[in-house]
Amino acid sequence: MKKVMLGFIVATAMLTLAACGSSKKAESNHYVDQIKDKGTLTVALNPEFAPFEFQVIKDGKNTIVGSDIDLANEIGKVLGVTVKFQAMDFNNVLASVESGKADIAISGISATPERQKAYDFSTPYYTAKNVMIVQKSQANAYQSLQAFDGKKVAAQKGTVQENIVTEQVKGSKLVSLTKNGQMINELKNGTVSGVVFEEPIAKAYVAANPDLTIVSSIDFDSSKSDSYAIALPKNSGNLKKEIDKVITQLKAEGKIETFVETNFELSQKATK
Repeated sequence: MKKVMLGFIVATAMLTLAACGSSKKAESNHYVDQIKDKGTLTVALNPEFAPFEFQVIKDGKNTIVGSDIDLANEIGKVLGVTVKFQAMDFNNVLASVESGKADIAISGISATPERQKAYDFSTPYYTAKNVMIVQKSQANAYQSLQAFDGKKVAAQKGTVQENIVTEQVKGSKLVSLTKNGQMINELKNGTVSGVVFEEPIAKAYVAANPDLTIVSSIDFDSSKSDSYAIALPKNSGNLKKEIDKVITQLKAEGKIETFVETNFELSQKATK
């Protein structure tokens, strides 16, 4: 009887383990299957990050374009679905993934340790350093971080750049604003003395605003450099695997850099 009972217990345990394994496998496939079933990949973004995502008038319509758009479309091709973009403020981008309103978020997002607690992230697809923008007429007065002591420095709300200002421009007062355009306007009218941006975005704004410049003498801690990654729901399983494959392939072919360069040129034409 003891042997029979022992055999029953072992068999039950094996069935339980098998069920758990099947459950985990099903869970890892859940997001990919869901996306394929509905036929669309919904992407949350903030279209104020030229050349990564920005808006242009195309065929009389306001259209979102950019290197991140190109990347998302490549992912859609591999999954065999249509890509749908949802524009919103940056501080709502990640929340839309958590709530299920979007499948993924791609908007110059850094995979910080804090964010990794709530989301999965793809392998990084682009790395850019952070820079300081000031009025060109005031550039000589702001050649070091210490020059911003007591001054206001802007960064977009909910971004890594907020941390950079508080941690590396310690004598300044952080001004958090929702939109990039707001920060540029505040800088141009003198309400803030500087704005911290990722370099590609900063270059796009400076090219469109000749009265602004990047302070080349200011070098932020390289450990704070941005590595952009796509945000996904936690435990996204095969969805992350599929996206990582696409990114790895595009990087190996040099296409990510091409996307960035092509869209930088497009962003400059759009401002003329």
